[in-house]
Amino acid sequence: MAADLPEHYEARPDAFQFIKDVPVDWEDTRVLHARIGDYVTIVRKDRHSDDWYLGSITDEYGRTLRAPLSFLEPGRKYVAEIYRDAPDADWRTNPLAIEITRQIVDASTVLTLRLAPGGGTAIRFHPVEE
Repeated sequence: MAADLPEHYEARPDAFQFIKDVPVDWEDTRVLHARIGDYVTIVRKDRHSDDWYLGSITDEYGRTLRAPLSFLEPGRKYVAEIYRDAPDADWRTNPLAIEITRQIVDASTVLTLRLAPGGGTAIRFHPVEE
């Protein structure tokens, strides 16, 4: 299920890729941050691969959270496919502003998640192919 208007996904097929990639059968689930009614960051490991997925959302207030990636397998490199709010994103004035980037990370990396008001971040982590 995709919780938005179909035309928003049609306008940004690159952003819809994350929805297509996310599995539905999980081996592990961890909560990195949570405050009821305010924000949450959850990571989940796919049961059928070595991929991890992170989702972080906030209420109407923007915030910055630090996400240690210690859940990743030590000694292994991962590609982080990051879908995040653009710097000018805001649920009232610019709700569709998104940036999609990639970077190499490992278990010692700490990512800074900048969540726009009413926004969030989604990340897929998959091992770097040897």
